[in-house]
Amino acid sequence: MRDFLEIERVDEVTWRFRVTGRLITPGNFLFGGCGLAAGVVALEAASERPTIYAAAHYLSFAPLDSEVEVRVNLAAVGRRVTQARATATVEGREILTVNAALGRGALNAPTPWVVMPDVPAPEECPTRSAPRFVEQSVFDHIETRIARGRDFVDLDGTPGSPNSALWARVPNHLEPSAATLAIFGDLLASGASEPLGRRTIGQSLDNTIRIADLAPTEWVLVDTHMHALVRGFSQGTAFLWSRDGSLLATASQSMSAKLWDPPAPGNVEGLV
Repeated sequence: MRDFLEIERVDEVTWRFRVTGRLITPGNFLFGGCGLAAGVVALEAASERPTIYAAAHYLSFAPLDSEVEVRVNLAAVGRRVTQARATATVEGREILTVNAALGRGALNAPTPWVVMPDVPAPEECPTRSAPRFVEQSVFDHIETRIARGRDFVDLDGTPGSPNSALWARVPNHLEPSAATLAIFGDLLASGASEPLGRRTIGQSLDNTIRIADLAPTEWVLVDTHMHALVRGFSQGTAFLWSRDGSLLATASQSMSAKLWDPPAPGNVEGLV
């Protein structure tokens, strides 16, 4: 995932990366999941421990081609757990903060206490379309297939289920990491579209990833459960599953949600 983000270490506590076309939203700024992923990469390297959880608080935007600096503070280092913070800035302006716990213990349950939904295999699922506002975005580099729910182009105003699911993968990335799952978890931001039956755009206010088991898998099932949409803000949770049913992680976030109206006929901006 370091290669995907193209993030480089500057010194013991500082990392830098440039916001390229494959890291942006269709709105032309850094995809929130990529920002959280960058923080996770820096925190794991600095602490030399795996992520237990990481939570991003989004403060501002990092536009295309901007340089992001990530600085790490290992606030409390214990025998098993490190509590740490990563702060990302653009030209001195703080854009996001990631708080995290990193470490490992010995106690395990034999199986997860939740069950993977029964959905078709990714090869049997249709590819999901995505809004097209710019030449390229992160969605051109993450393959997503609809396992449960409707495509954006099929939303006709009829309310649907608050639960939907996508298969997701980054081609040629076969081993999941906490950083990769942070990106997949941010697919939750579009989760209000299915229950509303209308296309929505979600701007993440926060984004939390809690790691369970980093089992090898190419495809990750993003099992989305939307909880509410009130006064323009939605919230939900996603369970991230390996293809064989291992619980990889859970993700949750709050989003500023608004309707996305399709372009007028003849407008080049549309869905791909």
